[in-house]
Amino acid sequence: MASLLTPELLAHIGRCSPPRLELVTRKDIRKYAIATSQRDPRHRAGDEAPPMFYLALFWQVPGMDELSPDGVALDPLLPEFPLKRAMAGGLQIEYHRPIRPGDVLMATRELAAIYEKQGSSGPLIFYEVLMRVVDGSGQPVVTEKTTRILR
Repeated sequence: MASLLTPELLAHIGRCSPPRLELVTRKDIRKYAIATSQRDPRHRAGDEAPPMFYLALFWQVPGMDELSPDGVALDPLLPEFPLKRAMAGGLQIEYHRPIRPGDVLMATRELAAIYEKQGSSGPLIFYEVLMRVVDGSGQPVVTEKTTRILR
């Protein structure tokens, strides 16, 4: 069987998003902590961000024309894949240090891998996106690898 992964598609590996810079505020930490029912007093006081706070900090706010028919934001980092049904394939997160108010953080995303496997019901395409969050001095804060499966 011929591969679904063309040289043009594979050429997207290594593609990076523009860096996004965000200032962490105590108010944002507190709002996130309350919205996610955090019980740790450090989080509720805004002294330290809960573990998944960085995701909301760097979420894009897309316009209606930037949404797929099912309401999911289109990711400009990704190429057009020949398979369309997406499933979660895994998430690995490494926290290097806590996020605190006053931190100026920068996030970049990279399409780190694209590969194909044969599943019981046909071909599957896997892709991995690596998100790196660093502080103002370039020191790592969070590293996240997301794997998605397309069928």
